[in-house]
Parts: sequence; structure tokens; C-alpha cells
Amino acid sequence: MSKYVFHYFDTKALGESSRLLMAYGGQEFEDHRFSNEEWPAFKPKTLYGQAPILEIDGKQYAQSLAISRYLGRNFGLVGDTPEDALEIDQNVDLLNDLRLKAVEVHYERDEAAREARYTKYAENVFPDYLDKLNALVVKNNGHLALGKLTWGDFVLAGVFDYLKMMLRIPDLEKKYPAFQKVIDNVYSIPKVKAYADNAPPTLY
Repeated sequence: MSKYVFHYFDTKALGESSRLLMAYGGQEFEDHRFSNEEWPAFKPKTLYGQAPILEIDGKQYAQSLAISRYLGRNFGLVGDTPEDALEIDQNVDLLNDLRLKAVEVHYERDEAAREARYTKYAENVFPDYLDKLNALVVKNNGHLALGKLTWGDFVLAGVFDYLKMMLRIPDLEKKYPAFQKVIDNVYSIPKVKAYADNAPPTLY
């Protein structure tokens, strides 16, 4: 059996979807979590100087969505046709577009510029993305794509707390109840619930 080691910060953010997927698939893995203080020493050891990293039998693989897509394919969560896979990809990419817009604001170092950009995005950018994503989930009966469980649901569930923090919308699931359905559909899976119940507590 291949040995899996997952390297990421001691938080959910971009790493949790992969952890959830491995729990779902029954894939044993070493969950190597590191602190912000430990990251500078570990960074040069990574493939692209980024995290997360999925290590399989000593070989590193990078990029959070590529890892999640790979795991989704392994565990039968990509649909039945190339077009199914394309639909999942496009909807995950839309979600990631929202995340990247939130990143532009949250990680702006100049406080005045950050607040000005947040005001602009909160009025003119974030609502459009959220409305489009909400419509997709409603159309797909509590899933991100295909009307059934796919790896895209794990991406949304895994990154959701991180998004809420960056968007500054702590009650996002109440404003968009359809998002809560995705989260419930993922975390109600027994193996996923067992992982989540035993995972180290993190804010996002």
C-alpha cells in the first residue's frame, strides 16, 4: 500500500478538502501540520515553495485543486463522462475565483488600501460571485455540480470557514442556506464525520 503524507499548515483553508477526501475514501495518511513559525524552514523542501503538498511514496505533488481533483478521481467523485468532469471543474473554478478575489483584499498589507478595496468588493464583486454559486447549489440540490456528491462539494466544505473569514461574513451559511446543505452533505458521511470529530480544532 502506498504511503500518503499530507503537508499543510495547522488550519483548514486550502488543505481541508484533501483531508476530507482522503477520509471519505478511507485513505490512510500522515497529517503533517506545521505552524506559521515552522513554515520558513519547511518551505525550501517543497516542490514549488507552496503548500499543500501531497507526498505519495516519497514523491511530492502540489496545488490544492490538482490534489483534490486527483483524489476525487481515485474515489469515484468525478462523474461518468468528460463533460461531467468539465462541469465540476468549471464550478470549482468559479468558487476559486471568489476565493482569489477575497485573497486580494485580505492579504493587502496597507490597511487603508485593504479597507477601501474591501468596501468596493463587498458592494460590487462578492455578491455577484456568491449569487452565482448559490444558484448552482440550488440547481444541483445541495451540491456544487451534477446534482450529486462530487469532489467539488469537498472543496466548498473544506474552504468554507476560510471564505467566511476573508469575506467578513460570519453568518454566510445563514445568508445562503444552500451552502449549508453542501456542508451537511459532506460532513454527514460517517468516515468524514469521524475524521472531523477527531481533527485538531482550527478557526478556519
